[in-house]
Amino acid sequence: MALRLTTARFAPRLTAGISRAAGTRPLSSAVPSTDSAGIPSVKDVMIKLTLVDPSGARRSVPGLVGKNLHEICEMHGIDIGPSSSGGAVSAIRSSTWEEPLYGEGPSSGFDHVLLVGNGAETAAPINHDETRMLEHYWDDDEIFPESRLASCVTLTKHMDGMTVYVPDRICDDIP
Repeated sequence: MALRLTTARFAPRLTAGISRAAGTRPLSSAVPSTDSAGIPSVKDVMIKLTLVDPSGARRSVPGLVGKNLHEICEMHGIDIGPSSSGGAVSAIRSSTWEEPLYGEGPSSGFDHVLLVGNGAETAAPINHDETRMLEHYWDDDEIFPESRLASCVTLTKHMDGMTVYVPDRICDDIP
């Protein structure tokens, strides 16, 4: 007995498998924010930030979740000074312990910003090294409770709509 396979009989299963593998959906189904495999869409990793420069001009820019604020400003051509990144010193993994990562921490305080609005309170708490760099580079009357170093603020989905004030830059190009 010969077994005959016809493509007409298996075509619906074949096209369904191809569309799943290619990550496409039929137009008739509602499109959720993630596909069936749980892979996030671009919408899930993009947030909107409003940057306000010293003159008061506002600029709305998209940001990527997981990037730091300095990287986002660099991507959009906004000059906020040299990055003070040097790696995280530690990471808070739970409410009971903090893991030392043996990073250098911030090495300068040039990229000072003020965070207000949506998600500003969800930023990782300011650590001793970041506070020390802010105090070393900026005067006491220029530091506020909202003051942070842009390279030390990692963006989260909760920060969608956050406003970032960029103060006047301090001179960083003296030879």
